[in-house]
Amino acid sequence: MARTLDVDAHAVRRDTFVEAAQRLIQTRGYEQLSIADLLVETGASKGAFYHYFDSKEALLEAVIERITDAALAAVSPITGATDCTAIEKLVGLFSGIAGWKNARKELMLAILDVWLSDDNIVVRERFRSSVGGRLGPLLTRIIAQGKAEGSFDVDDPATTAGVLLALIAGSGEAASRLFLERQRGAATIEDARTLMATYQQSLERILAAPRGSLTYIDEQTVQIWFG
Repeated sequence: MARTLDVDAHAVRRDTFVEAAQRLIQTRGYEQLSIADLLVETGASKGAFYHYFDSKEALLEAVIERITDAALAAVSPITGATDCTAIEKLVGLFSGIAGWKNARKELMLAILDVWLSDDNIVVRERFRSSVGGRLGPLLTRIIAQGKAEGSFDVDDPATTAGVLLALIAGSGEAASRLFLERQRGAATIEDARTLMATYQQSLERILAAPRGSLTYIDEQTVQIWFG
Protein backbone atom coordinates (compact mmCIF):
# COMPACT_ATOMS: atom_id res chain seq x y z
CA MET A 1 0.00 0.00 0.00
CA ALA A 2 1.35 3.45 -0.93
CA ARG A 3 2.34 5.67 1.94
CA THR A 4 0.27 8.80 2.45
CA LEU A 5 1.89 12.11 3.21
CA ASP A 6 1.04 13.80 6.49
CA VAL A 7 1.00 17.34 5.10
CA ASP A 8 0.99 19.08 8.48
CA ALA A 9 3.84 16.98 9.84
CA HIS A 10 5.81 17.50 6.62
CA ALA A 11 5.42 21.29 6.93
CA VAL A 12 6.47 21.26 10.59
CA ARG A 13 9.60 19.24 9.89
CA ARG A 14 10.52 21.47 6.95
CA ASP A 15 9.94 24.61 9.04
CA THR A 16 12.31 23.23 11.69
CA PHE A 17 15.14 23.38 9.17
CA VAL A 18 14.13 26.83 7.94
CA GLU A 19 13.89 28.31 11.45
CA ALA A 20 17.25 26.83 12.43
CA ALA A 21 18.86 28.12 9.24
CA GLN A 22 17.51 31.61 9.89
CA ARG A 23 19.01 31.60 13.39
CA LEU A 24 22.39 30.39 12.13
CA ILE A 25 22.47 32.85 9.23
CA GLN A 26 21.77 35.71 11.62
CA THR A 27 24.48 34.66 14.10
CA ARG A 28 27.14 33.33 11.72
CA GLY A 29 26.28 34.52 8.23
CA TYR A 30 25.25 32.48 5.22
CA GLU A 31 28.73 31.70 3.93
CA GLN A 32 29.74 30.25 7.31
CA LEU A 33 26.60 28.13 7.56
CA SER A 34 27.21 24.48 6.76
CA ILE A 35 24.76 21.63 6.39
CA ALA A 36 26.67 19.88 9.21
CA ASP A 37 26.00 22.86 11.51
CA LEU A 38 22.32 22.72 10.62
CA LEU A 39 22.13 19.01 11.37
CA VAL A 40 23.69 19.59 14.79
CA GLU A 41 21.27 22.46 15.44
CA THR A 42 18.21 20.40 14.52
CA GLY A 43 19.38 16.94 15.57
CA ALA A 44 18.35 15.65 12.15
CA SER A 45 20.06 13.37 9.67
CA LYS A 46 21.56 14.38 6.34
CA GLY A 47 18.94 12.25 4.61
CA ALA A 48 16.19 14.16 6.38
CA PHE A 49 17.64 17.49 5.19
CA TYR A 50 17.87 16.39 1.57
CA HIS A 51 14.33 15.10 1.75
CA TYR A 52 13.17 18.72 1.97
CA PHE A 53 15.95 20.68 0.25
CA ASP A 54 18.17 19.74 -2.65
CA SER A 55 20.86 22.29 -1.80
CA LYS A 56 22.00 24.99 0.59
CA GLU A 57 20.75 27.57 -1.93
CA ALA A 58 17.26 26.05 -1.80
CA LEU A 59 17.34 26.44 1.97
CA LEU A 60 18.30 30.11 1.60
CA GLU A 61 15.37 30.59 -0.75
CA ALA A 62 13.04 29.08 1.88
CA VAL A 63 14.46 31.38 4.56
CA ILE A 64 13.87 34.46 2.41
CA GLU A 65 10.33 33.33 1.60
CA ARG A 66 9.69 32.89 5.32
CA ILE A 67 10.95 36.42 5.95
CA THR A 68 8.68 37.76 3.21
CA ASP A 69 5.64 35.98 4.62
CA ALA A 70 6.32 37.41 8.07
CA ALA A 71 6.77 40.94 6.71
CA LEU A 72 3.52 40.77 4.73
CA ALA A 73 1.69 39.40 7.75
CA ALA A 74 2.94 42.37 9.77
CA VAL A 75 1.34 44.87 7.37
CA SER A 76 -1.92 42.96 6.81
CA PRO A 77 -3.89 45.01 9.38
CA ILE A 78 -3.53 48.21 7.35
CA THR A 79 -3.62 46.69 3.86
CA GLY A 80 -6.80 44.85 4.77
CA ALA A 81 -8.46 47.74 6.59
CA THR A 82 -11.83 48.90 5.27
CA ASP A 83 -11.51 52.46 6.59
CA CYS A 84 -8.20 53.38 4.91
CA THR A 85 -7.70 55.04 1.54
CA ALA A 86 -5.59 53.40 -1.14
CA ILE A 87 -2.81 55.92 -0.55
CA GLU A 88 -2.83 55.16 3.17
CA LYS A 89 -2.68 51.44 2.45
CA LEU A 90 0.21 51.76 0.01
CA VAL A 91 2.20 54.01 2.32
CA GLY A 92 1.40 51.64 5.19
CA LEU A 93 2.62 48.70 3.12
CA PHE A 94 5.95 50.37 2.38
CA SER A 95 6.51 51.70 5.89
CA GLY A 96 5.41 48.45 7.52
CA ILE A 97 7.80 46.29 5.51
CA ALA A 98 10.62 48.79 6.08
CA GLY A 99 9.91 48.82 9.82
CA TRP A 100 9.90 45.02 9.94
CA LYS A 101 13.30 44.94 8.24
CA ASN A 102 14.66 47.74 10.44
CA ALA A 103 13.85 45.71 13.54
CA ARG A 104 15.78 42.77 12.07
CA LYS A 105 18.76 44.62 10.65
CA GLU A 106 21.28 41.96 11.69
CA LEU A 107 19.39 39.27 9.82
CA MET A 108 19.05 41.45 6.73
CA LEU A 109 22.78 42.22 6.80
CA ALA A 110 23.62 38.53 7.14
CA ILE A 111 21.74 37.83 3.91
CA LEU A 112 22.75 40.95 1.98
CA ASP A 113 26.17 39.97 0.62
CA VAL A 114 25.11 36.57 -0.61
CA TRP A 115 21.84 37.95 -1.95
CA LEU A 116 23.70 40.29 -4.31
CA SER A 117 26.22 37.68 -5.40
CA ASP A 118 26.24 36.78 -9.09
CA ASP A 119 26.14 33.14 -7.98
CA ASN A 120 22.62 33.63 -6.62
CA ILE A 121 20.89 35.04 -9.70
CA VAL A 122 18.62 31.98 -9.92
CA VAL A 123 17.65 32.31 -6.25
CA ARG A 124 16.80 36.00 -6.74
CA GLU A 125 14.66 35.27 -9.78
CA ARG A 126 12.75 32.51 -7.98
CA PHE A 127 12.26 34.81 -5.04
CA ARG A 128 10.93 37.61 -7.23
CA SER A 129 8.47 35.22 -8.82
CA SER A 130 7.34 33.99 -5.40
CA VAL A 131 6.94 37.52 -4.03
CA GLY A 132 5.07 38.57 -7.14
CA GLY A 133 2.59 35.77 -6.62
CA ARG A 134 1.83 36.97 -3.09
CA LEU A 135 2.29 40.73 -3.35
CA GLY A 136 0.85 41.18 -6.85
CA PRO A 137 -2.81 40.51 -5.95
CA LEU A 138 -2.52 42.77 -2.90
CA LEU A 139 -1.11 45.64 -4.97
CA THR A 140 -3.78 45.07 -7.60
CA ARG A 141 -6.55 45.46 -5.02
CA ILE A 142 -5.00 48.63 -3.58
CA ILE A 143 -4.49 50.16 -7.03
CA ALA A 144 -8.05 49.28 -8.03
CA GLN A 145 -9.30 50.97 -4.87
CA GLY A 146 -7.21 54.06 -5.67
CA LYS A 147 -8.61 54.14 -9.20
CA ALA A 148 -12.16 53.99 -7.81
CA GLU A 149 -11.35 56.76 -5.32
CA GLY A 150 -9.83 58.92 -8.04
CA SER A 151 -6.41 59.11 -6.39
CA PHE A 152 -4.74 56.87 -9.03
CA ASP A 153 -5.20 57.24 -12.78
CA VAL A 154 -4.41 53.85 -14.37
CA ASP A 155 -6.05 51.77 -17.06
CA ASP A 156 -5.35 48.28 -15.74
CA PRO A 157 -4.65 47.79 -12.00
CA ALA A 158 -3.24 44.27 -12.48
CA THR A 159 -0.76 45.30 -15.16
CA THR A 160 0.19 48.38 -13.15
CA ALA A 161 0.81 46.16 -10.12
CA GLY A 162 3.31 44.19 -12.21
CA VAL A 163 5.11 47.39 -13.11
CA LEU A 164 5.25 48.39 -9.43
CA LEU A 165 6.66 44.98 -8.50
CA ALA A 166 9.49 45.50 -10.98
CA LEU A 167 10.13 48.97 -9.55
CA ILE A 168 10.13 47.66 -5.96
CA ALA A 169 12.57 44.87 -6.85
CA GLY A 170 14.83 47.31 -8.64
CA SER A 171 14.80 49.79 -5.78
CA GLY A 172 15.64 47.04 -3.30
CA GLU A 173 18.70 45.95 -5.23
CA ALA A 174 19.79 49.53 -5.88
CA ALA A 175 19.47 50.39 -2.18
CA SER A 176 21.37 47.25 -1.17
CA ARG A 177 24.27 48.05 -3.49
CA LEU A 178 24.30 51.65 -2.30
CA PHE A 179 24.41 50.41 1.30
CA LEU A 180 27.55 48.40 0.53
CA GLU A 181 29.08 51.42 -1.17
CA ARG A 182 28.23 53.49 1.88
CA GLN A 183 30.07 50.97 4.08
CA ARG A 184 33.15 51.41 1.88
CA GLY A 185 32.89 55.20 2.08
CA ALA A 186 32.01 55.46 -1.60
CA ALA A 187 28.51 56.88 -1.07
CA THR A 188 26.81 59.36 1.25
CA ILE A 189 23.50 59.52 3.04
CA GLU A 190 22.49 62.19 0.53
CA ASP A 191 22.99 59.65 -2.24
CA ALA A 192 20.52 57.41 -0.41
CA ARG A 193 17.99 60.20 -0.03
CA THR A 194 18.29 61.03 -3.73
CA LEU A 195 17.85 57.39 -4.72
CA MET A 196 14.73 56.93 -2.60
CA ALA A 197 13.24 60.24 -3.77
CA THR A 198 13.74 59.18 -7.38
CA TYR A 199 11.94 55.90 -6.85
CA GLN A 200 9.14 57.68 -5.02
CA GLN A 201 8.68 60.09 -7.90
CA SER A 202 8.62 57.18 -10.34
CA LEU A 203 6.01 55.40 -8.24
CA GLU A 204 3.80 58.48 -8.10
CA ARG A 205 4.08 59.04 -11.85
CA ILE A 206 3.18 55.44 -12.66
CA LEU A 207 0.03 55.77 -10.57
CA ALA A 208 -0.58 59.42 -11.50
CA ALA A 209 -0.81 60.06 -7.76
CA PRO A 210 -0.38 63.53 -6.23
CA ARG A 211 3.28 64.49 -5.93
CA GLY A 212 4.64 63.78 -2.46
CA SER A 213 1.66 61.61 -1.50
CA LEU A 214 3.41 58.22 -1.50
CA THR A 215 6.24 58.14 1.01
CA TYR A 216 8.34 55.23 -0.20
CA ILE A 217 11.15 55.14 2.36
CA ASP A 218 10.97 57.49 5.34
CA GLU A 219 13.85 59.42 6.87
CA GLN A 220 14.05 57.15 9.91
CA THR A 221 14.75 54.16 7.65
CA VAL A 222 17.33 56.12 5.67
CA GLN A 223 19.09 57.01 8.94
CA ILE A 224 19.03 53.43 10.20
CA TRP A 225 20.68 52.04 7.08
CA PHE A 226 22.75 54.92 5.72
CA GLY A 227 23.30 57.27 8.67
